[in-house]
Amino acid sequence: MTLKNLKDLPPHEVFASGITSDERLFTEPVRWLAKRGQIHDWAIYYGKQEKTEEEIMKWGSKLYSRSIIKDLVVCDEEMMKMYRE
Repeated sequence: MTLKNLKDLPPHEVFASGITSDERLFTEPVRWLAKRGQIHDWAIYYGKQEKTEEEIMKWGSKLYSRSIIKDLVVCDEEMMKMYRE
């Protein structure tokens, strides 16, 4: 994914999601989603696997680990700089 791809998305659009069993996040599998912000920024939120995407968007935990972020969403450095920390 590139910054141009991100800019082409409407605000608040979920552009990637999935379930991961990464013990760096949690001991059980988690559902995650990557979402564009109001401006050309973005973030990944996650929660328990049984939660819906809607629940994770409202109450999920924000991901801050750059190494995990890059493992979940393949993106260039320009886009990575736009990650909302």
